[in-house]
Amino acid sequence: MLHTLNARLNRFMPLITPTSIIIGVLCGSVLSSYTFLSPWLFAFMTFAGSISLGFRDFLNVLKKPFPLFICLFILHLLMPLIALGMGYMTFPTDAYTITGLVLAAVIPTGVSSFIWVSIYKGNIALTLSIILVDTVLAPFIVPGVLSLLVGASVQLDIWAMMSSLFWMIVVPSLLGMLLNEWTKGSIVKTWGPRLNPFTKLFMAAVVAINGSVVAPYLANLNWRLVGLAVVIITLAGLGYALSYLIARLLGWNEADQVALVFNGGMRNISAGAVLAVSYFPPPVAVPVVLGMVFQQMLASLTGYLLNRRFQILQKADKTTAA
Repeated sequence: MLHTLNARLNRFMPLITPTSIIIGVLCGSVLSSYTFLSPWLFAFMTFAGSISLGFRDFLNVLKKPFPLFICLFILHLLMPLIALGMGYMTFPTDAYTITGLVLAAVIPTGVSSFIWVSIYKGNIALTLSIILVDTVLAPFIVPGVLSLLVGASVQLDIWAMMSSLFWMIVVPSLLGMLLNEWTKGSIVKTWGPRLNPFTKLFMAAVVAINGSVVAPYLANLNWRLVGLAVVIITLAGLGYALSYLIARLLGWNEADQVALVFNGGMRNISAGAVLAVSYFPPPVAVPVVLGMVFQQMLASLTGYLLNRRFQILQKADKTTAA
């Protein structure tokens, strides 16, 4: 039953997040009182995703760390700077919206990127290593970059954010990896299929709860909100496009290209929403929540375009060989 449920949820992944946002907006007054559950639900999601991570793959990638450094550069320097620039270009007097855009860009790569990399036959070891390293560094990088880029205009509770990230991401991840090592990977086969559907359902719950907090800002559809959605889509699209171009310029193979594209383009957007709702005024959370609406749909479109390009290249190679 759980396997069937997970298969159906996988099929509707691009629709789960937007639907959850709508539910959160419509049920704002009911769900907003459950905000305290978000960190706990997210910690479970992180744990469930981390049982597939092994220290051995991580050590293998560390022997050739250049791709890892490139991804961290995209995630925590290039894209936050682009987000800051786009924020000042489009909303120059709105410090909260600019902060939300930078927060949406600087949060660590999403654990769900592993799913997309697997689907499109990317480098799994590189992906797991990026997720692991980014997860461990997140409590230091996210508050640090936010303080550097927007700390002068918005009050930040750095230590509280670090603590939240540590308990939401680092501790569950390390626990999952330790269980993976202890069971020699058998936990993935036994518990992976059982936990996967709950992970997706909990993700929907987190999105709905966080959506309820910013419901007053999303319920009133206006041109400013539409413009912000366009900025979010453009920013996310640039993350995928720049990751692909950098991988191509560096001459990486197809598997590494796929890994960099999804890890450089996707974000742990649920963690960003929890941080935004917990430590900032509600307007800061609006760009992050909007990012939730489009992330899985953009990932699906990116995967389709990558697959089409690789198919075209394969046909061209066959034609040339003939």
